[in-house]
Amino acid sequence: MVVSQEAGQYDKVQAQEKWQAFWEEDETFRPRDDGSRERRYVLDMFPYPSGDLHMGHAEAYAMADVIARYWRLKGYDVMHPIGWDSFGLPAENAAIKADTHPATWTYNNIETQARSFKRYGLSFDWSRRLHTSDEDYYKWTQWLFTRFYERGLAYRKDSFVNWCPKDQTVLANEQVVDGRCERCKTEVTKRKLNQWYFKITEYAEQLLDDMTQLEGGWPDHVLAMQRNWIGRSEGAHVDFRVEGRGEPITVFTTRPDTLFGATFMVVAPDAPLAAELVTDEQRPAFETYLEQVKKETEIERQSTERVKTGVWLGRSAINPVNGEEIPIWAADYVLADYGTGAIMAVPAHDQRDLDFARQYGLPVRTVIDVDGTDPADTGIATSGDGAYVNSGPLTGLADKASGVARIIAQLEADGLGTGTIQYRLRDWLLSRQRFWGCPIPVVHCDTCGEVPVPDDQLPVRLPDLRGAALAPKGTSPLAAATDWVATTCPTCHGPAKRDTDTMDTFVDSSWYFFRYCSPGYDKGPFDPEDVRRWMPVAQYVGGVEHAILHLLYMRFFSKVLRDMGLVDFDEPMLRLLNQGQVINQGKAMSKSLGNGVDLGKQIDEYGVDAVRLTMVFAGPPEDDIDWADLSPASSLKFLQRAYRIASDVASPVNADVTAGDAALRKVTHKSIADVSMLIESGRFNVAVARVMELVNATRKAIDGATGPADPAVREAATFVAQALSVVAPYVAEEMWEVLGHAPSVASSAWPVADPALTADDTVTMVVQIQGKIRAKIDVPAAIAEDEALALALADAGVQRSLDGREVAKVIARLPKMLSLVPR
Repeated sequence: MVVSQEAGQYDKVQAQEKWQAFWEEDETFRPRDDGSRERRYVLDMFPYPSGDLHMGHAEAYAMADVIARYWRLKGYDVMHPIGWDSFGLPAENAAIKADTHPATWTYNNIETQARSFKRYGLSFDWSRRLHTSDEDYYKWTQWLFTRFYERGLAYRKDSFVNWCPKDQTVLANEQVVDGRCERCKTEVTKRKLNQWYFKITEYAEQLLDDMTQLEGGWPDHVLAMQRNWIGRSEGAHVDFRVEGRGEPITVFTTRPDTLFGATFMVVAPDAPLAAELVTDEQRPAFETYLEQVKKETEIERQSTERVKTGVWLGRSAINPVNGEEIPIWAADYVLADYGTGAIMAVPAHDQRDLDFARQYGLPVRTVIDVDGTDPADTGIATSGDGAYVNSGPLTGLADKASGVARIIAQLEADGLGTGTIQYRLRDWLLSRQRFWGCPIPVVHCDTCGEVPVPDDQLPVRLPDLRGAALAPKGTSPLAAATDWVATTCPTCHGPAKRDTDTMDTFVDSSWYFFRYCSPGYDKGPFDPEDVRRWMPVAQYVGGVEHAILHLLYMRFFSKVLRDMGLVDFDEPMLRLLNQGQVINQGKAMSKSLGNGVDLGKQIDEYGVDAVRLTMVFAGPPEDDIDWADLSPASSLKFLQRAYRIASDVASPVNADVTAGDAALRKVTHKSIADVSMLIESGRFNVAVARVMELVNATRKAIDGATGPADPAVREAATFVAQALSVVAPYVAEEMWEVLGHAPSVASSAWPVADPALTADDTVTMVVQIQGKIRAKIDVPAAIAEDEALALALADAGVQRSLDGREVAKVIARLPKMLSLVPR
């Protein structure tokens, strides 16, 4: 059904075209940046140009726009920029399919999205637009990489990495979900490669501790997710001497007090340590086992359900607290990237160790008496606190803290260990074996080794590859561009080769918000003075799916930039708002399910304002929205009703509103106070409900005794236009114009509620007798105690409860409560 235009309605199509043109010519949403107003930076997580805007975009960007428009009306100088995260695999895959360059697909989609963003009425400052695939952006991504490299925060190493067989590229741990590629859902395998890493672990403690600065501004569950991912553990590094090896094996344990129960050691089969330790006699069995493990995912290896497997390495280690020889095994339940890739196994008190010990007949020794049972008999490892048994000098002690402290002191005195803190967080794997990304600015020289490309030679530009040349081959397509790879060493000027990996696109999105502060700046990634004026970001809006990946990485980048002296704060985003998903019929929208909703068609039928209003009114921003339960047609009807109110106003622009109808003015000023409070607290849907109530009250006043010429009607309609401008900007501009005000409503000043008009005339007073509610009486807000008592005593319910008894004591919390204590 197509909604037809009726008499007295605003023309939604004409309004959209008219005000888009006005905002662009007027530069309505470009900040002054002159110090005349307090600055506030509102930021959306910038989009990937995978196609036109969809329903998820419609919700997310509407939420941020409410905040940006509201703060502008409140008198702040607001910066609300837009750009595109424009490198990445989808563009490359599309280019292979279409036999073209990824830039063609990317920039065509960017222009499509830009037109849709403008149509959607978003208050962006388009002068700050950026694309991460532009040379004048990725030049500075490379510059930052070089600075990280100089500080020892970018390095290469050989390691087993997550490999996506479909996309033919490595994945960071954070990009593997349930053993599958986050993007294409292909099962991830392991592959040994030489890769680039950022040393994010260097900042683990700061990333954890500084979250106290975000409490109250970020959702609690996001902070919890980051804390869990960083995973701070207190314990000890313990050295186990190994026969025939000069260096001991160091393991980390959170329970050094259980060392007397360590009866064997386990090494990850894919850790270099395992290949070094295995004896010649055991090597064939070990190598066969290693090939088997390589086929397993990390999820499978860590599963508590599956049978544990392993192979003895033919070596023994010495338990440092009792001198016992314990066998060293390789087993798949230990991962290579956990600590040194080795653990001490205490089977009595760890279920995985116990399962392995029972599988291979290894000894089990209880060292903490938790419940009197013996795990060797029950097959159930005991955890928790209890008295130490079979633990040398700790035997009989029942205090865990003392036990841990005594063992650490003994290890440190003997030179066999130290108390330490370890983190679950692993360094950020940033190499990608694909073309459409920022080239790593390093050359490899046989004489000089790794040499960063000098700053004056940046950017290292991508060569012109397209179509079949981009097809994944297990190595980067750049490796086949031999003319591009061959270069000259900046140090010795001899022949060298360019690095052929590109950077993870999360590198690009870890600093884009700084660049928005300095569009076009050519002396660095940004002007530090610009950043000082605008940052930290006052409000960040985006999906909770980025709680670990993007949000953790951008916090890391910000701390490094702080240590470089480029910024002067710890955290870049003061407040975070996560919007929910837009689903349909109870499920995520999907072509295969046939429940997709086309945003463009919804806008064509109902208009931008109705779609935006529907999104905002559907529920709290963080909740999922089921489009099947919503009605943009109803939203459009309400907007037309609001527009007719403005059209009906008959008083002059300069009318004295104080002479208007008192009852309507009270409703208006209570609405101003409520809507302000609700927007500031993020309850946008309830704010819309208050505006709807005001529209209803104003309609009744116009149609009743008050009439359209009363100045109170003008005051109400004026605020309705301002309040709607943050949600439904086109109809608001039309209302503002019809009311006789100069454009634009977006540049008007948010009204201040008159306290005299927001005060309640009457309040419901609760009357209690001996703590039980006996009456609820509407009383004047300024009621005196003697008046309140007289009204209470006159109430039939109070009289029945007192049953003739006198009141011995009155406790008054007026006007809301009166408590009577009878004799």
